[in-house]
Amino acid sequence: MVDYVATRRDSRRARAALPRADVASFVWRLDWVLLAAVAALVGIGLWAIGGITRDDVPGDSDYYFVRQALFATVGAAGLVLALVLDPELLRRYKRPLYGAMVGLVLVVLLAGAVERGSRRWIDIGSFRLQPSEFAKVLFVLCLAAFLADNARRIREHRTVLAAVALALPPVVLVFLQPDIGTALAYGAALFAVLFFAGVRWLHLGLLAGVAGLAAVAILWALPAVGVEVLKPYQVDRLTAFTNPDEDPGGITYNVNQSVTAVGAGGVRGRGVSGATQTNLDYLPEHATDFVFASFAEQRGFVGAALLLALYLLVVWRGLRIVTVAGSAFSAIVAGGIVGLLLFQIAINVGMTMGIAPVTGIPLPFVSVGGSSMITNLVAVGLLLGICARGRSGGRS
Repeated sequence: MVDYVATRRDSRRARAALPRADVASFVWRLDWVLLAAVAALVGIGLWAIGGITRDDVPGDSDYYFVRQALFATVGAAGLVLALVLDPELLRRYKRPLYGAMVGLVLVVLLAGAVERGSRRWIDIGSFRLQPSEFAKVLFVLCLAAFLADNARRIREHRTVLAAVALALPPVVLVFLQPDIGTALAYGAALFAVLFFAGVRWLHLGLLAGVAGLAAVAILWALPAVGVEVLKPYQVDRLTAFTNPDEDPGGITYNVNQSVTAVGAGGVRGRGVSGATQTNLDYLPEHATDFVFASFAEQRGFVGAALLLALYLLVVWRGLRIVTVAGSAFSAIVAGGIVGLLLFQIAINVGMTMGIAPVTGIPLPFVSVGGSSMITNLVAVGLLLGICARGRSGGRS
């Protein structure tokens, strides 16, 4: 009887200790390198915003810094929530998630606030919500679920066309806001999930060709016959980077000032006080679209190189998570998130140096904006959760 009681007591203790062991094992399997890189990016972003925006609000030099820190805190909570959610649970509810995604971007067209000719935001008190940012993650999840469910037919053109058909409604709705940058980001995410799902190269090439023809039609062919798809300022933005000296005081002013700011930083930067392009407002949108140029002016080549190295580290660790994912769905989600982040980084940095068109895409973890910060941290939480569940044990 004593042995039985002791055995039963030990069994209860073992069952009680098991959840703790599971939690410890889960935490141990996280990609701590990725988490550290993202934390460093957020920290550098807050440091940069503190210096870049110190003169933007008279009498409150910390206004944007405090707001951005608050958004980062909310995003960190979202990261933890996404981390503990099992991706397979999200896959199970792909239809409600798809409806939520389309609903998010549709509600903007119906009740969004108009600013500078665009209807992209919904005002909630002092917070300006951009639903199309939050819908990016849902976009990747829904497409990944569809492709994983049709993995056996992934090399058939019908499957690819069906995935494109699912992607078109949110892309078109975002395009109509109009928000070309975010629509392009959705397109990049679509290409990424198709690539990591194993779609044939022929199909990817055909999609790229169709996208190229659509761009030519929208920018040149249709306007030539009197059909204007884009607004004039959008056409100017997309085509100005091919001839940056065309109108230095007009459509190419922002890009020229951005290139000047990047070059003025030199090796070590001008510092916060000496960054005249930023402090004297020669560089517009220095905390959002052109935050990389402002940071390069203040911190120079060394600071910009450090920032880009951290981004490279995030992309590398994200691609590595694709290889350890425990299911096709998780692997496609991870690949889609990495592709989305890489596209945003490349376009934002490229447009500040005049090698990509100005599209208004924010720089992840750095540009001022609550929706972008929260969305990107939630996406990182999904990556970390996929990594922890996919590893068989140990760290590498």
